[in-house]
Amino acid sequence: MREDRYLNISDVTKSYPNPFGDEIAVVKGFDLTVTKGEVISIIGHSGCGKSTVLNMVAGLIPVSLGGIILESCEVKDPGPDRAVVFQAPCLLPWLTSMENVLLGLKSAYPDLNKTEHEEIAKYCLYQVGLDGSLNKYPREMSGGMQQRVGIARAIALKPKVLLLDEPFGRLDSLTRLELQDVILNILDLQKITTLLVTHDVDEAIYMADRICMMTNGPRAKVGRILEIKFPRPRDREEILEDPDFYDFRQELLQFLDDCEAEKEKKKERTMQLV
Repeated sequence: MREDRYLNISDVTKSYPNPFGDEIAVVKGFDLTVTKGEVISIIGHSGCGKSTVLNMVAGLIPVSLGGIILESCEVKDPGPDRAVVFQAPCLLPWLTSMENVLLGLKSAYPDLNKTEHEEIAKYCLYQVGLDGSLNKYPREMSGGMQQRVGIARAIALKPKVLLLDEPFGRLDSLTRLELQDVILNILDLQKITTLLVTHDVDEAIYMADRICMMTNGPRAKVGRILEIKFPRPRDREEILEDPDFYDFRQELLQFLDDCEAEKEKKKERTMQLV
């Protein structure tokens, strides 16, 4: 598999039946090719199908048309080669942070012994800054700490693709910035191919190598791809001082504004027909 076609989302459509039994395409003709180790942000208005695309790559929902190929294998079901971090950390409350990470490890790598499992879990919790909280339960941790456990649980699987579905959406601004850097440090170290769904324009620019801008749904697709050429590892202060950051920001905001204007035009045309 050529590295420039490591993850290939080819002409993918996802449809659901409406109350009358008609198939309505939420996402239609979505095309995206991802290079090994690349970080892609997916951005667009609410309801455009960003999470639907992520869930299809994860194998959590089936593709209606088209196909998704990861390193020469078609994606049909969930698997440990694709780890997902959701907006809510989804930890089991009766397990410690260490036990929550171990749970996925034991399922994904049953051939490893107990010591090997524990060493991997400890290392991943150390990477997210929780080496002093191995035996804490979710109720004893802040929302940011819980999300760090969720990140550790995902990277412990050594996935080929990391899927981040608005992982900072419930966090305060300071914690959000801290976790952005936590994830970027891990990605710089491990070179994990990553898809990040976000509503935050600044976050999309800071974290990604390319940004996939989706058109409005239904029948959403890739509207534009923006290449972000800031070098890695990234320094937030340097990026915020770079004029290119604000050019990228303006381009993204203009695309979103154009999508919103098109949505309003469609509403007006619909009202005129009623």
